[in-house]
Amino acid sequence: MKTTQQLHEIGQSLWLDNITRGMLNDGTVESYVRDYSVTGLTSNPAIFDKAIEQSEDYEDSIREAMGRGVKGEDLFFELAIQDLRRAADLFRPAYDRTDGVDGWASLEVSPILAHDSDSTIKEAAALHARARRDNIFIKIPGTTEGARAIEESIFAGVPINVTLLFSHEQYVVAAEAFMRGIERRIQAGLDPSVPSVASVFVSRWDKAVAGHVPDPLRDRLGIAVAKLAYAAYRELLDSERWLRLANEGARPQRLLWASTGTKDPEAPDVLYVEALAAPFTINTIPDKTLKAFAEHGKVGDLMPADGGDAEEVLAEFAKAGIDRPALAEQLQRDGAEAFDESWNSLLASIEGKM
Repeated sequence: MKTTQQLHEIGQSLWLDNITRGMLNDGTVESYVRDYSVTGLTSNPAIFDKAIEQSEDYEDSIREAMGRGVKGEDLFFELAIQDLRRAADLFRPAYDRTDGVDGWASLEVSPILAHDSDSTIKEAAALHARARRDNIFIKIPGTTEGARAIEESIFAGVPINVTLLFSHEQYVVAAEAFMRGIERRIQAGLDPSVPSVASVFVSRWDKAVAGHVPDPLRDRLGIAVAKLAYAAYRELLDSERWLRLANEGARPQRLLWASTGTKDPEAPDVLYVEALAAPFTINTIPDKTLKAFAEHGKVGDLMPADGGDAEEVLAEFAKAGIDRPALAEQLQRDGAEAFDESWNSLLASIEGKM
């Protein structure tokens, strides 16, 4: 049994952190489903920017859309939804088998709306309707303004993938927004089962402090932060508030690990995949890391539900001068700005193709 299947057996879903039309056309995504137990995927502006800029696979679609007068953001979303519908159809068996727990693809709202709640709410609803697939999440950044958009979108019945979370505090804010939306649906007599995931980014922590901490702490910050997030997740699932919602038929918002490719060339290429093995979570993995884990990765001890040694490790980082809460806010700001840059580059790539 491949190690990817072993992760699936312990209750962790593996989703691909990539999508291109070429991968869909040549059967690569289908082979990942068949050979590596992949049951979903995520996308973002950077992924689509690279896919469109570096291939000719989209040119016929761009030309056809141009003939209908479609351009700019509308043209991008048309291209992205074409790809994500195909991916969602590949994952539909997993979606049906798990009754909607697994088998999802994700599409992000325009990142320039990260601090505009009203526009995010409108765009999330419009993209969900436009996608015309039950198993496509709409991604909303977990910024301060995003919390309101998450709550309102969940209340409206839109499946949401909360992105750009970097700490357990940010995760809890997103989870509470999700629960408020569910509570309002119950009060309104609506179906409380609205799917959602919360994406906590991991490896960017270690990249941010590289060269600024003692060598024994190298590549340990992201995993410690993830352990705290997992402890908060497990605590929430055991809370009276959540159990009341579950009793009404609500589904938990699953915890998702993002940014799990190793960025340190001297660290193991499967460092984060092995460390983040945990039941009822999702790990989104780049192609290279997915293949590496299938070839030589190991499934060892699972993440401790109580956070394990996370507090002790984070105390060592504090002694080394790392202000974790401040860095979490900075990482979220940097992530939003990076997506803005990718978005502008993406639109420029489409313009160039036109």
